[in-house]
Amino acid sequence: MPVMPNGVRASALDARWIKSRHSNAEGNCVEVAALVDGGIALRNSRDPDGPALVYTAAEVAAFLAGAKDGEFDHLL
Repeated sequence: MPVMPNGVRASALDARWIKSRHSNAEGNCVEVAALVDGGIALRNSRDPDGPALVYTAAEVAAFLAGAKDGEFDHLL
């Protein structure tokens, strides 16, 4: 389990945030960052000082595998 709690202020994390190359000018994107404890944080690019959601690498790997398999396509 990550040491950082969900909802921690994203700007308080010592992290290098990465935005998808598929993001657009309207700011509709999520940024991700690897944390020193092995966790992975996500934040809303329109609110860089807002809350970050923190997940384990295993949780993100499971989500990405599902996304690649199309399990969430019905949401769009």
